[in-house]
Amino acid sequence: MLKNFILVTLRNLRRNTLYSIINISGLSIGIACSVLILLWVQDETSFDRFIPKVDKIHQVWVNANYDNSIQSWNSVPLPTYMEMKGAHAKIANSVVTGWGGTRLIAREDNRIMKRGYFASEEFLEVFEFPMVKGDRSTVMDDPSSIVISEELADALFKDEDPIGKFLKVDDSSTLQVTGIFKDVPENSTFQFDYLIPWKHREATQQWVRDNTNNWGNYSFQVYVELNGEGDELEVEESVKDMLMEKGQDDIERSFFLHPMTRWRLHSNFENGVEAGGQHEYVTLFTAIAMFILVIACINFMNLATARSEKRAREVGIRKSLGSKRSQLIFQFYGESIVISIISYLIAILFVLALLPSYNNLVDKSLIVDFQSSQFWIFSLMIILITGIVSGSYPSLYLSSFNPIKTLKGKVSVGKNANLPRKILVVFQVGVAVVLIVGTIVIVKQIDLAKSRDLGYNQEGLITVPGTAETLENYDVIKQELIRKGAILNMTRSNSDVTSVNSNNFLSWPGKPESQRVMFVTIVANYDYAETVGSEMLMGRDFSKEFATDTAAIIVNQAALDIMELENPIGTQLDLWGQNRTLVGVIDNILMGSPYEQVRPMFMILDDWGYGSMTLRMPATNNVQANLSQIQEVFEQYNPAYPFEYRFADVDFERKYTTINLTRNLATIFAFLTIFITGLGLFGLASYMAEQRIKEIGIRKVLGASVTNLIRLISIDFAKLVMIGFVIFSPLAYFGLDQYLGRYTIRTSIDWWIFALTGVVALAFALLVVINQARRAALANPARSLRSE
Repeated sequence: MLKNFILVTLRNLRRNTLYSIINISGLSIGIACSVLILLWVQDETSFDRFIPKVDKIHQVWVNANYDNSIQSWNSVPLPTYMEMKGAHAKIANSVVTGWGGTRLIAREDNRIMKRGYFASEEFLEVFEFPMVKGDRSTVMDDPSSIVISEELADALFKDEDPIGKFLKVDDSSTLQVTGIFKDVPENSTFQFDYLIPWKHREATQQWVRDNTNNWGNYSFQVYVELNGEGDELEVEESVKDMLMEKGQDDIERSFFLHPMTRWRLHSNFENGVEAGGQHEYVTLFTAIAMFILVIACINFMNLATARSEKRAREVGIRKSLGSKRSQLIFQFYGESIVISIISYLIAILFVLALLPSYNNLVDKSLIVDFQSSQFWIFSLMIILITGIVSGSYPSLYLSSFNPIKTLKGKVSVGKNANLPRKILVVFQVGVAVVLIVGTIVIVKQIDLAKSRDLGYNQEGLITVPGTAETLENYDVIKQELIRKGAILNMTRSNSDVTSVNSNNFLSWPGKPESQRVMFVTIVANYDYAETVGSEMLMGRDFSKEFATDTAAIIVNQAALDIMELENPIGTQLDLWGQNRTLVGVIDNILMGSPYEQVRPMFMILDDWGYGSMTLRMPATNNVQANLSQIQEVFEQYNPAYPFEYRFADVDFERKYTTINLTRNLATIFAFLTIFITGLGLFGLASYMAEQRIKEIGIRKVLGASVTNLIRLISIDFAKLVMIGFVIFSPLAYFGLDQYLGRYTIRTSIDWWIFALTGVVALAFALLVVINQARRAALANPARSLRSE
């Protein structure tokens, strides 16, 4: 029987070529889209899951109540690390790390810039990154040790055994290799190629030693390992007031534990609770994948029921020969599953062909792992779900035909299937409308952000990371580059112009006692405003002509708006218990998110924290020549390090990475959704025109024009498109309004977006349908009426 069912299925596919091509093409594209999206979703949801203790590890975060809301951050005081060890019996261990950074790792003449962390000796014991050589419990005990990745070991030592060999870090510290760990997977929150013991940082950096018992400096990251799952609430309750107990009581502060399982997808907090994050994009694209697959299945249902008249006699004969309805249902389900298998195989070929381009688009290294049991389980699920969903309505509908009526030709199957088909077409059109509107709104949101006044000039602005030698020779490098004409100006600061590295409280005359405002903090050098191309709205920039500028301060317009100072220049502001004279007001510089208001900021002139140098190149058509001159000077005064630079505009563009990905994927999959819907409409229009061929013939004989006949056939589809548009437009508006609600700076959802979408949807549907209607209207009525 099974062989007979398969033969009948293949025979039907062969005899109905157009139907087969439309069904298989639609399902293949739908499945391919879904697989590509779900590969991305699977990667996002797999972050850190390879770590054995992932369910027991938490990061210590802070909730601080100020400025009429609760602000959350993951930087804590250094003594938190040791205090956590004895804070509760259910805390098994604690770890402290820095923020990670790129450093020069050298062995003889082989020099490589790699990213790594300072971390306490418990790091590898808690996170259990797989080791290739060395005991994770002891490899970081020695302050002069270093643990490196397989990739770094291969780059520096080739076929030699690195264990016991020495490496030079930042051309200053000589460290001995005590262990090698496997290369960190891309789906890890931590990305590093080396680990240096925290004890080494304490021994070599005075500021770290000074903060060993300082509860007021929030510059470190601390993690805790709990004894078991479900202990976090009890532990959190016991440690939440630790900051207040240690004297940090100027505002209400508390610790809370953020589980490692939620780091990737739930990293945003608003007013002290999780709000938004990457999980919203995972949910969004999972929904898109499901909708695309459902739309492809709808095509199958519509076409199968539309051509049910051709299968009616087959059903009648089978029933008259003794076939039960359950056997017919099995037959039609079997046909849909066979089509699903064929479609899935073609879809996988599509996926393999498109995967390199798709990886470039999503900036990942996704693969189809044919050796994974999960892949085959997933494949089986997709095939069964697609086959069962696609074949459900046709199977139940066709198997219900009365054999006597079907053999007499008295069953009007088209009429019975009309309403369900209309509902499914409305759903297809509605999903397409939502995707089109969503894509337009996301593009508008990006354009709004990119049109904002940045407060500085990105053109020709580059950032060069600072080292001990470049900072020591800073003045010489600056003058040499200006003399050569390679730059117009240069400054240095604790962060580049596109990011924020430090925040602090500041007091001013007239500030209400209860008001606490967090200011972005820029430790800058001379010529900052001129170099970045920002305007001084009042007063002046820091200048060597004023020896008192070490006690001066500059604020931005956003800060001045909060302070409400009538005559700001010369005002004494209180910073860290010391007075600083306000000497200038700089224009608002957009350093943070392009979708948020510019935060209040102050700048000070000091001799710490200069980790970044900003250079302004002259306007020229030969940028490479300027960069070559800059490289030559830096290599002269900083020979140990390879010359590295970043363009400010490229750095700023990275802020749009997530929403650009959303836009690109939504655009692509909206187009494919429309294409799949168009395939379905094309096939459905073909069969409906075929079913009405005699009606069209009679109308032509009675004098109906071709235009009237085309309108007659097309009007039904136009109505369905408009119904889908009317029903789903409010849903699109509501969903997008919720989506945009996360942004302080947000675009409007204008009426013309829906008007344009409606016109496009209607025009596309009519373009697909009219061609089939025209062919039916031009057919010779004598042929269609021959049997009448």
